[in-house]
Amino acid sequence: MLQFMSTPAAQILIADDQLAVRQALRLLLKNEGYETALAQSPAETLEAVQRHELDLAFVDLNYTRDTTSGQEGLDLLNRLQTVEGAPRVVVMTAWATIDLAVEAMRRGAKDFIQKPWENARVLAIVRTQLELAAAARRSQSLEAENEYLRRDRGDSPTGDGTELLAASNAMKPVLEVIRKIGPSDANVLITGENGTGKGLAARRLHAASSRSHQPLITVNMGGLSENLFESELFGHVKGAFTDAKSDRAGRFELADNGTLFLDEIGNVPLAQQAKLLRTLETGEFERVGSSKTRHANVRLLSATNSDLEAEVGSGRFRRDLLFRLNTVELRLPPLRDRREDIPLLGNHFLQRHAKRYRKQFQGFEEEAARALLAHSWPGNVRELDHTIERAVLMATSPRIRVDDLGLQRSQPNVAAQIEDMSLEEIEKLLIQKSLARFGGNARQAAEALGLSRSTFYRRLQQYGL
Repeated sequence: MLQFMSTPAAQILIADDQLAVRQALRLLLKNEGYETALAQSPAETLEAVQRHELDLAFVDLNYTRDTTSGQEGLDLLNRLQTVEGAPRVVVMTAWATIDLAVEAMRRGAKDFIQKPWENARVLAIVRTQLELAAAARRSQSLEAENEYLRRDRGDSPTGDGTELLAASNAMKPVLEVIRKIGPSDANVLITGENGTGKGLAARRLHAASSRSHQPLITVNMGGLSENLFESELFGHVKGAFTDAKSDRAGRFELADNGTLFLDEIGNVPLAQQAKLLRTLETGEFERVGSSKTRHANVRLLSATNSDLEAEVGSGRFRRDLLFRLNTVELRLPPLRDRREDIPLLGNHFLQRHAKRYRKQFQGFEEEAARALLAHSWPGNVRELDHTIERAVLMATSPRIRVDDLGLQRSQPNVAAQIEDMSLEEIEKLLIQKSLARFGGNARQAAEALGLSRSTFYRRLQQYGL
């Protein structure tokens, strides 16, 4: 009785104890292309509102207890106001009085119709209430998106926007894949070492898609603790846990009709992977503390520096989830394999940071340019960006000198230099060496240093690696 029809349209509940009323109203709405669900009692009405995402509900005021007072319907209105995400309600009765209509509106009803109704008035009410409901959702979505942007602004390793700077042969296949699959809704798994520009590639894919006018929402799975996983992705309702002081939309809701980018997807705990897979397969999820099923239509982009096939083989990652993620795999080469791009990227960062810090430069001295080309760049493009930013801050001449870059040029002398280094500088050096040792694999580097993944990622962010 509560199953929706298949027509893709607004979802409207009809609650009345009389079968003839339910069928007549359902036929009227069906002919206008609306989806409907039916309920014949207050209990069924509450169940439908709790289980489905409804846009509007027509609710009778009189059921089995009596026929004229409307008290049963008024009590139902009170209960509906306590349900998370309850739809707008239009009440209906054959025993209408001014006092009853006023009381129903006071308890949350948005309009009132008397049976038998005029079809034109019913349809006018439907259109008006659906427009008001849509406007309210847009307002809430914009407010939640703005809150997300204020809380969680990510940095691009190659600057703002979606410009992907590359002229090397190693990057030509990357640009070609983005050109071909960008306009589609295909799920893309972006792989590569830390700092290669996976986040920028995701922004470029989003900008090239038909969803570009909708939000791109990013989640750093590496920095997400297991106990906050569901709340961050699916949201929560007020009171769901100690710090849940208000309802909050999750990242899937914020990305609805847009793109969701799950960075460091290899860090999702095995226990949570089934929940993520279910949402990716069906688009369905529930906020923490709520039994109400919600839906989100997202294009999924994900990124990792891990070998997910090896993770599957070791039992740390689900194969079915990997299949869902990598309709297309986009592999970004490390900076050491695209050295032709270093001058292009270096000059780009120099101009950007010079503008940011209100300084002027004429470029790099020849020795500094050679040092940039010779460096191994274990932190890839992100490390180059932070190196140039430091040089801009340190430089006192019109051209960037090699000493301004602060690159470690003589590894055999590192031990002798430790006495003159701060604890933070030593820690940064150890992290760089560990990343270089394991080819940029953050998980292996973290394990070798005895750090948890979340701690290791915080250190990478702290030191610009």
